[in-house]
Amino acid sequence: MQAMKVTLPDGKELELADGATGADVAAAIGPGLAKAALAVQVDGRTLDLARPVPDGATVSILTDRSGDEALELIRHDTAHVLAAAMLELYPGVKISIGPAIENGFYYDFDFPEGVTFSDADFERVEAKMREHVAADEAFVREELSVADALERFRAEGQDYKVELIEDLVKNEGVDGVSLYTNGPFTDLCRGPHAPSTKRIGAFKLQSTAGAYWRGDSDRQMLTRVYGTAFFKQKELDAYLHLLEEARARDHRKLGRELGLFTFSELSPGMPLWQPPGMAIWNQLTDLWRTENRRRGYDEVKTPILWDVELFKASGHWQNYRDNMYFTDIEDRPMGLKPMNCPGHVQLFKDVRRSYRDLPMRFSEQGLVHRHEPSGTLHGLMRVRHITQDDAHIFCTEEQIEDEVVGCLDFGFDIYRLFGFEPKLELSTRPEKRLGADEIWDHAEEALENALKRQGLDYEVNPGDGAFYGPKIDLHMRDSLGRSWQLGTVQLDYQMPERLDASYTGADNAEHRPVMIHRALLGSFERFIGILIEHYAGEFPLWLAPTQATILTIADRHVDAAREFAETLRAAGVRVKLDDRTESVGRKIREAELSKSPYMLVVGDREAESGSVSVRRHKEGDIGTLTVDEFAQRIADEVADERSLDVPAAAVAAD
Repeated sequence: MQAMKVTLPDGKELELADGATGADVAAAIGPGLAKAALAVQVDGRTLDLARPVPDGATVSILTDRSGDEALELIRHDTAHVLAAAMLELYPGVKISIGPAIENGFYYDFDFPEGVTFSDADFERVEAKMREHVAADEAFVREELSVADALERFRAEGQDYKVELIEDLVKNEGVDGVSLYTNGPFTDLCRGPHAPSTKRIGAFKLQSTAGAYWRGDSDRQMLTRVYGTAFFKQKELDAYLHLLEEARARDHRKLGRELGLFTFSELSPGMPLWQPPGMAIWNQLTDLWRTENRRRGYDEVKTPILWDVELFKASGHWQNYRDNMYFTDIEDRPMGLKPMNCPGHVQLFKDVRRSYRDLPMRFSEQGLVHRHEPSGTLHGLMRVRHITQDDAHIFCTEEQIEDEVVGCLDFGFDIYRLFGFEPKLELSTRPEKRLGADEIWDHAEEALENALKRQGLDYEVNPGDGAFYGPKIDLHMRDSLGRSWQLGTVQLDYQMPERLDASYTGADNAEHRPVMIHRALLGSFERFIGILIEHYAGEFPLWLAPTQATILTIADRHVDAAREFAETLRAAGVRVKLDDRTESVGRKIREAELSKSPYMLVVGDREAESGSVSVRRHKEGDIGTLTVDEFAQRIADEVADERSLDVPAAAVAAD
């Protein structure tokens, strides 16, 4: 029999009979792996175990220990099991698509007229799904001609599958499609799938939502059912516990309870900040302003409203106008800026610049507006009114690497303050972009060289760069392990060219500066939302809206407590006085619920001695201090929390 060879992940070659499948590869390696195998990766592409493996391919076997790729596989399996259960329980239901997504899966359904479906039906559906899992139904792939597949789904009344196939013919020119069958259910699907339903260890349906077919608001509204799946019940339980914790930390809930911010239907997607929320905002602003100054940035401010001709010149009109707001002023078309960069170029151009002026670093707490569809708005995380911790650096070609490294070091210092460990991505040219490929080659190489120079680990994210240049994105994980993209460092050759920015070089000739776009928090609104959930509303002392709450025991202690509060405020402590006629026990409980870091109890002894009985949030009584001693304690603790150790070499001279 003719033989073939494949290469294993460790570089070893494995000889197999011609036409061997992924299952044959697993069996040849060992019986344990054959039993555990879920799918095969062939030259990086995941396939069913039953699919033939080509001669000379590099292969690896996916098992339940293969991380996210394996989870994605069984979540896709579970979506098919959900559809099978729905077809049995709701005759006449039409099915559309059911992909695996981050942390789970969904499937969209069109229920017959008069049939309703809600979370209350989950238990019934899950019971039917468990029957299919227990039955160990094989996932069987077959390939049909387009004509046969259309005939089949038309006969079943599955109109959405018919439309999908017709679109595949029109857009991709296919003449055949693949179908997968598990038990009584057959779906149009590219795959891959695990060998059978029994590999699904544990699953849970989670929520429903409305979803327009193909995302088109003029099309049919479908019912989207979300769920998740894991290999083991304990993994599902841990995930559901994490979701409960996330719900308890939801920044919208905590923001309301702590009185940080609110929203109005009269200004959708644009938060209104209450005084406690502004206290957090102002502390972040002070951090931003201080650290920018230390690193040689000059703070600027630019208008939010510009003539649209500026956006046409910058490229935003061509690439971003669907996300912008426009108005006419005296018959002059104007637009609210979606980004600060065109304004900073105007500042750079305002006076004649020399190579001796470079690098020039502008920073701005820049207010921008971007139209986000109302259905995507989400508290502080997705808003229309965005305040960026923005900066733009104008530099020479030779200064690029140093400036990029300086931006990254700045970001690392800031993130350490909040306990965030950054993960870096190099995002390369998108399909829709400005500029020639050779410029993109050069820009991507410059960012990559900066990363390599610092010995930083990074992943490449193809096609996700800005329309004007590649970027380094900085992702963080919060206390619940969720990933957030915060910072970005972007290299731009396009905007200085398009907006005609120049400087005089040492040769007395005119040259184009290179422009680096840099934000580290991303936006103040979203960053505060992330911090609320990261800390569960229990901010470190330097950020806490109220650092100490003074609690009176009786009305006769109010005058002394007010005097203490004034002394502390003069010392820079953010203090609140609770002088209500309530028991001190109740006041303590309410101060604990408000997450006040310190509680200061004032009774007869304290009023006479000028001292306070100090309690720490969640710790209880920690002793008695004079008011001055407590003020110094706060100052020392804040200084320690707020400290950033910045190497001298990283701090640019003004």
